[in-house]
Amino acid sequence: MKTSTERVARENNQAIVDRKRKKLYVPVKVKFFLALSFSFLWVAVSAYLAIPWYKDLSEHLFHPLPEIIILGLALIPGWAMSFMVFSLILDRRPQYANLPFEAPALTLLCAAYNEEKTITDTLTSVLLQKYPAHLRVVVIDDGSRDRTAEKVREFIAQHQGKEKTFELIQHLKNQGKAAALRTGLKTVTTEYVITIDADSYLNDHAVENLVRNIVLGPKNTAAIAGNVLVRNSRENLITKLQEWDYFHGIAVIKRVQSLYQGTLVAQGAFSIYRTDAVRRLGGWPPKIGEDIVLTWGLRNHGYRIGYAENAFCFTKVPETYKQFFRQRKRWARGLIEAFKSYPSSLTLLKMSSPFIWYNLFFPLVDGAYLVFFLPGVIAAVFFHYYLIVGMMTVLLLPLAILANSLFFWHQSRIFKANGLKVRRNLLGLIVYLFAYQAIMAPATMAGYMSEMMNLTKRWGTK
Repeated sequence: MKTSTERVARENNQAIVDRKRKKLYVPVKVKFFLALSFSFLWVAVSAYLAIPWYKDLSEHLFHPLPEIIILGLALIPGWAMSFMVFSLILDRRPQYANLPFEAPALTLLCAAYNEEKTITDTLTSVLLQKYPAHLRVVVIDDGSRDRTAEKVREFIAQHQGKEKTFELIQHLKNQGKAAALRTGLKTVTTEYVITIDADSYLNDHAVENLVRNIVLGPKNTAAIAGNVLVRNSRENLITKLQEWDYFHGIAVIKRVQSLYQGTLVAQGAFSIYRTDAVRRLGGWPPKIGEDIVLTWGLRNHGYRIGYAENAFCFTKVPETYKQFFRQRKRWARGLIEAFKSYPSSLTLLKMSSPFIWYNLFFPLVDGAYLVFFLPGVIAAVFFHYYLIVGMMTVLLLPLAILANSLFFWHQSRIFKANGLKVRRNLLGLIVYLFAYQAIMAPATMAGYMSEMMNLTKRWGTK
């Protein structure tokens, strides 16, 4: 019965794709070639225009500083932004929202460490899910020193049911998020497993929309990342900035990556995985960036990683710069861990390869921003010295305006289609556009350097 239902669903899905072909269907590989071609054309024109700038830099700086400045401040960011813009313009993907499918039973794993203030809300959002099949929820308390386990027991006592069942597993000592998830994985008997963070709140159809994308998607799909957004954006400027980062940056990047069948991070905050695929890799690896390393492992084993833009999860983000710094430092370390764990990703040619290669240049781009761009801005504004920040960097502004306008338009359409509204956050937007990189770059550089030097790791940002 399940196989028959899924076959019908896939046939219906194919019918949608066929109808799109009749309108104006462009195969994904053609879109990829066009976006890549246009972006490299942009880089070629930019490189030509940068020749006088390069000559000026060469007269004042020793090599390879002129090359690092031009690559890090203009050519590499320009390529990434233009590739994103052209990809979004070409993006026309099938929708699964109205397709019939037989909902499978699921296991949901929630690793928790000192989350007494949020765990009840998280479990409540799971309880309220409009999902038509059995949902088994397993909370793994990873040696919390607060009342997290007690809160979970209280919730279980009040809300245990038939369609949604809740369980608690406890680690006596803190072992880290990856270890907690591996403990939960040992108990999983369902075909699919979902992970959520213990400070997240799910939209009422989040689980169903996430499942639709993996059940009705291509057969080689091993994971689908949900759309994670900010829950506590009204707290202060730090959270307001992160609201735009999640809404305007991370979500759009995942959308474009999924267009080319290679979302690079199925984040632990809210994603679904094929259980057998995760077990094939031994579960979540003992890394500080366990989700990105697992995702890259799945990619290297030939699996597709997708993104469900309508599976909304609202997470609590850091509310102080210290917490924010630790989180972004941890994310940056996770990226380096992924390269160290799967160096063959650089030579494994797929449509998602340009994103892998671009990630390789993150330390260069962030370092150039900190070491050259920020001092260059000070020199230009206060001393009228335009060697580093001059006409070439100004030429990136039209592309940045176009890109950010397109990003906002796409994200607003998704919100509107799902009955959500974009909150007014003008101050956050202005600071995000002009200063967010300056706030984030020190943390990412600290993360890159920490992982390269193999410094001690710790779980959490609190």
